[in-house]
Amino acid sequence: MKVPHLLLVEGDPTQFASLIEAVRSLGLRTGWLDLDGASSPIPETLDVAAGLGVLRAVSVGAGRSVAVKPLRGAPVLKDLLREHFQGCALVLLRGEAEAPALRIEDQAWIVTPPGSASRRYTVTDLAAALRKPHPWV
Repeated sequence: MKVPHLLLVEGDPTQFASLIEAVRSLGLRTGWLDLDGASSPIPETLDVAAGLGVLRAVSVGAGRSVAVKPLRGAPVLKDLLREHFQGCALVLLRGEAEAPALRIEDQAWIVTPPGSASRRYTVTDLAAALRKPHPWV
């Protein structure tokens, strides 16, 4: 399985709309993972089912689906990527993890890998870099 590139982000997903569109225009997929988002409201029936120990509780309608999977212990990033983001070239990750950070300054998209120098991209160049196995090296 090909593992998606991870970029740590802060802020709202709308800030990354032009990047998501640039990635999509190349025929690639982007995912969003919020490691701090489990506290947001979920449908009560899904919450009850998850509390009873089902493998997964899913609700579908209005052009989207919501899935709740009970976790035993702390989430494992590798497992989350495998289960939820198969086929994605990029996952924008909000939370704590060992991954390159992405920030936007004016029109520049700046990627800073842990322990390495920052690299500046246009949104188009950043999307294109995702085709490489190690774009931040």
